[in-house]
Amino acid sequence: MASHLRADILHGRNHPGDHSSDTRWRHEESRSYARHALANPREADGRGGSKDLADFLNSTRIEGPRASAAHRSKPLMVPGNVRGPGAQNLSAEESTVAVGEATQANTGTMEVKCGPLLNYRRMENETWYGSVLIVTKGGGLREGPVAPELRLRILGPAHTVTSGQVGLNGAGGEPYGMVNGVDYGGFEQPSSASPAPSNGVQKQEATGGGSSSEDVKVEGTKLYSDPTNTFWRFDLQVPMQQSELHCEYDIPGLSFPTGEKRDKQNFFIPAISESMRIMFHSCNGFSVGTDEKAWSGPALWNDVLRVHRKTPFHVMLGGGDQIYNDGIRVHGPLKEWTGIGNPKKRREYPFPEKLRKDCDKYYVDNYIRWYSTEPFASANGQIPQLNIWDDHDIIDGFGSYVDEFMRCSVFRGIGGTANKYYLLFQHHLAPPISTFTTDAVQTTSNQGAGADPRQLENTFVLKEHSIDPSYIIGSKPGPYVAEHSRSIFCRMGARIGFFGIDARTERTRKQVNYPETYHIIFDRLRKELSASKASSSPITHLIVLLGIPIAYPRLTWLENIFSSPLIAPIKFLNKRFGFGGGFFNHFDGSVDLLDDLDDHYTARTHKKERLYLVEQLQSLSAEYSVRITILGGDVHLAAVGRFYSNPKLNVPVLQDHRYIANIISSAIVNKPPPQAVANLLARRNKIHHLDPDTDETLMTFFDRNPGSSNKTSGWNHVTMPSRNFAMITENHELGANGAANGHAGNGTDDTTDLSRQSTLKVKDGHSCLHEGEVDAGSKHKAADMEKHGKGSDGSLDVCIRVEMDQHDPEGKTQLYGMTIPILKYDGAAENVMRKRDAIQGIINQKA
Repeated sequence: MASHLRADILHGRNHPGDHSSDTRWRHEESRSYARHALANPREADGRGGSKDLADFLNSTRIEGPRASAAHRSKPLMVPGNVRGPGAQNLSAEESTVAVGEATQANTGTMEVKCGPLLNYRRMENETWYGSVLIVTKGGGLREGPVAPELRLRILGPAHTVTSGQVGLNGAGGEPYGMVNGVDYGGFEQPSSASPAPSNGVQKQEATGGGSSSEDVKVEGTKLYSDPTNTFWRFDLQVPMQQSELHCEYDIPGLSFPTGEKRDKQNFFIPAISESMRIMFHSCNGFSVGTDEKAWSGPALWNDVLRVHRKTPFHVMLGGGDQIYNDGIRVHGPLKEWTGIGNPKKRREYPFPEKLRKDCDKYYVDNYIRWYSTEPFASANGQIPQLNIWDDHDIIDGFGSYVDEFMRCSVFRGIGGTANKYYLLFQHHLAPPISTFTTDAVQTTSNQGAGADPRQLENTFVLKEHSIDPSYIIGSKPGPYVAEHSRSIFCRMGARIGFFGIDARTERTRKQVNYPETYHIIFDRLRKELSASKASSSPITHLIVLLGIPIAYPRLTWLENIFSSPLIAPIKFLNKRFGFGGGFFNHFDGSVDLLDDLDDHYTARTHKKERLYLVEQLQSLSAEYSVRITILGGDVHLAAVGRFYSNPKLNVPVLQDHRYIANIISSAIVNKPPPQAVANLLARRNKIHHLDPDTDETLMTFFDRNPGSSNKTSGWNHVTMPSRNFAMITENHELGANGAANGHAGNGTDDTTDLSRQSTLKVKDGHSCLHEGEVDAGSKHKAADMEKHGKGSDGSLDVCIRVEMDQHDPEGKTQLYGMTIPILKYDGAAENVMRKRDAIQGIINQKA
């Protein structure tokens, strides 16, 4: 201390002393410096009175003379984790911390275990709604009331600079925070017609003065907290403008176990007149036993980030299997249960609190591990997510085994536990208050689990008082997950609507969703599309996310073999002697591939439900003149299927409400099937008749193999067994003078666009059905990033980016494209339809 006083006399109080830091931020200091700083706070003097000392003690910074260039980016820090009344009950680990040691408790920082994760919810009244989630270390009821705060700011309108990278208006343009001459730096959140979260936690206000006037503070909502983890959600609302916005957020006071994460995260919001640039993926994980190094880990996320840096995505759609939890039965707490050879004993196995607690730990740890894995982790904080779930989010085949086995205690138990963390990590929603266990009768109801005091011990669970209006809640709890399904409807910008169906919560071997749930869903879709049609910006494209393909080759013949009496002797040998062990699953003893086949909409058990779903979508398409496109994953390969009017009816695609493309993109991480499987599916690519007026088939799409290796046979141009993801962009760009830019659907220099009448002569579904399918593949304009989405006819450019080399950690891809036209339905189908085929509720019956 004496040396400091002497230096103060010689050089003044603000001199760069020996103990000054090269960085301004406490969590970057060495432990020895942190002990010095904490033990020697600055003394008060007469310069600023008591306010100066109070400001210093309330600060999270230790000021040095100047931050070095290496530390210009401020790591995330938030005042918090102040201990509440129960703080005196310290754990043994906490009580042994050395005096003066810089810890979470005495530095006022929160250690982040996962996040930030950015979600998109909806657009309403020209306002963008989303949320951010972080998971911090420790928690329980002993945690204090201080919540972290997120700082949100609008940096300005985004634009593409000459280098092709996304930038902001700088010199010569409007200053940051300015949009069309108006300063939105300190904007207040607008009111919304929909109810705001009523938990009373959201608090957003502009701070005043200097550069901080650009910040909007969002107080965190504690969703769930147990002694190990605490989940915080930050609800975001951003008023949309006439230009695409570049937004930035950070959460002061967070520390990370590694130095990879930094404080500032950026995302982009489309202009009021724009539709979103969409990225779609599925099967984001590895199956058990896969050599992850041989597949360069999640390499394709590097390609996602490369595209995002140049032309930012506004949303990424997760089509299911965002995480693979199958390891729970191999090296997790269900290993003992899986090893039971007798199916009857396996069905009767209990799921007590001890096993539930172990499974709970497995799921949360696996989520934290995977959602913190780079480069997927980097995408999580920059691209808003919108997800539905599938079986691997729970366990392989969940819902598609025989009913008697699916109702066993273990499946009901892990169904509830997986749903808990699906809601938290993927939807940023509070979980149910308790989940199923066999030794607490109040948790075993099919109508939802009652409170279990053991599960609530030193645990906080938020009670959500309102449901976000984007959700479509199912009619009743699922048969194996005692929670209501959550399908989703929202706008994706000016002219694109989105509908994602929860096809897992209500699934059984014989159904995908309850009939009552379908009625709720289609009533909601008609209400939304009707309101859209009457608005100044009607929806022209409706993207439907089903998770599993629906326009896909039939494999009924394979189902018949696997379920025939011919398999019975092999089953017996497997049960008694383990013969053909890899051919049968470890749960109900059925053929291992049968649950995957039963999962598909094309399975014979789902045939009627599939027909109903497609006909309802066709009905919506005709009634509201909206083009429907279906996204599907699950099958670990890329393809494009489509429904369309029988060519004998001579209905142009521009007027064909039955034309529905099914973009199949899978997997972004998991390994693809062998070439032989892809070729087998291509052999089964027949022209099927959904009904007398609707045909379906896969289209020719892959004109070449990606990279230098042969992925398929030379004759197979319809299935591609390589890792992949898809991007979708609306063609609605205006030129510099405000006039529409004309681009042909097939990438030629002709100014003809897809909104004009087709002149193609269509023979059958194996040929091109419209101009947007001409030259589909690597030569199509949608596969050229200089032309992708740069048209003006209202169509959608679809590009599937396929991995070229599994050993390349950079994840370089080959691009394949096509264009989906808008629909101008004028009753063309009505003129050729027979009376018995009329769309119910749409076409008036003639006497």
